[in-house]
Amino acid sequence: GFGASQVLVEHYNARVTLLDGSEDPAGMNPTLTKSGRPFDHGVRGFWFDYPNINELVASLGLKEADVFTDFLPSAFYGPNGLEATAPVFSRNGVPQLPSPLGQIAATVTNFRRLPIKDRTSMFGLLYAMADFVRDEETMRKYDRMSAHELFIRFGLSKRLVDDFLAPTLLVGLFKPPHELSAAVAMELLYFYALAHQTSFDVRWINNPRSIAANLFRPLHDRLCAAPGSRFVLQPSTFVTGLDFDDGRVTSVRCVTRSSSSSTPAERTIDDVDAVVLAVGANGMRKIMQGSAALCSAAPLLSQSASLGGIDVVAVRLWLDRKLSDHIAPANVLSKLDALRGAGGTFFVLDDIQSNFKSELWAVENELNGEDATNSDTSGHAEGTSLGSVLHCDLYNASGWLSMSDEDIVAEWMTELLPTALPEISLANVVDSHVSKYPGAVSLFSPGSWNKRPTTRVPGVKNVVCAGDWVRMEEREHGAKGLCQERAYVSGMEAANVLKEKGIVEGKDGKEFKVVPVREDEPQ
Repeated sequence: GFGASQVLVEHYNARVTLLDGSEDPAGMNPTLTKSGRPFDHGVRGFWFDYPNINELVASLGLKEADVFTDFLPSAFYGPNGLEATAPVFSRNGVPQLPSPLGQIAATVTNFRRLPIKDRTSMFGLLYAMADFVRDEETMRKYDRMSAHELFIRFGLSKRLVDDFLAPTLLVGLFKPPHELSAAVAMELLYFYALAHQTSFDVRWINNPRSIAANLFRPLHDRLCAAPGSRFVLQPSTFVTGLDFDDGRVTSVRCVTRSSSSSTPAERTIDDVDAVVLAVGANGMRKIMQGSAALCSAAPLLSQSASLGGIDVVAVRLWLDRKLSDHIAPANVLSKLDALRGAGGTFFVLDDIQSNFKSELWAVENELNGEDATNSDTSGHAEGTSLGSVLHCDLYNASGWLSMSDEDIVAEWMTELLPTALPEISLANVVDSHVSKYPGAVSLFSPGSWNKRPTTRVPGVKNVVCAGDWVRMEEREHGAKGLCQERAYVSGMEAANVLKEKGIVEGKDGKEFKVVPVREDEPQ
């Protein structure tokens, strides 16, 4: 939504009302737990090839070093402990060879248990990687196939799939290979691992503020300062239906929920020129339920509303002791029975955000300029060393939604974290916070390609779609999968399509230029 708003307001001089269901989409206030400590709804990485997000940071007058960490290594753990580590490929000393030879050479000693013969079976995918982008019909053929079927068909070893690819997909696309489209799995693997040797390098937000507070708040403030008050953000607002007539959406029906009232405020926005649907499958489903005429005119929107979503659970743990420094800042857990079929990650925030340890604990009772009056230090006297803070995420987490918060915390402390951190048994949880997000993430299941929305909506003149699940057709970008860069770019391209349709006009008559991903390496 913010990507589309940015281009529409600043490049096309449009008036934009951004309706968002979250209470604070622009990060105007710190996200705090009940005890007053900072919390974000998941830790998300910023990969090497995020050129438009990097451009946004620069345009906001921010220094990358004030927002992001350096590129950091990560580690993979299984039932037997450490399985592999991912190096930082862009660091000096890593041999720069054509992809994928460079990746193989740089990780020869990084796999603890996976033999080299299994790793080299990955070469079997190279033909499929070249073939599946040949034309749209070939893409559809691969989409109908599961990633698991693809791996078997092209000779990848069982150990490579079970010990590396399946865990990677569980935390990259949030589902195991047999539930994922082969086409989307290949897009992800190509974008993050094969297009460039450095594509897998990742960095993180380096402070306790949310992604929204770091990026969307300054963008929101800049849009609000645009001449003519052309931008309005309406939080806690849900679209209940779109009125459709003569090939166009004419009005938007919505409700706004307020903590000060038990009755949602209903509202209709009339005479709309255009609508950008920057929603996932859950949001699309709810909108289409109240938009009968639009459903009939745009069957693709109805089909996209039938697609599934993936459950996610986020946990934050404040511990009474500092963990040893040998652990990587970002870690993946896989193949553990205690995961209940989920993929797991955990992040050592006191390492990733090492300059903000007091803020992680809310010791100073202040975060982002706001007074956290209900915070506490849980008995930590002044000058006492603060323990580690871990953020833990679970993807494909249906088996966790019915569990109590207390049981989820206990499972992490007794069953999951000890695999990577045996010393966790010596630590006690001082504070914790659990959030559950049913169906929150796009599911790229086999055969879903035809049902995913396109930027242009066939049968509707003034509606466009944005989001990481949207097919951008001839405007397709190099960023793939569940990717913040892709979501951001899709919004900007949705704005460009409205210009192409003649609904908005640019300052100079030209289309906004999206930054492409760099050219692929020789392979």
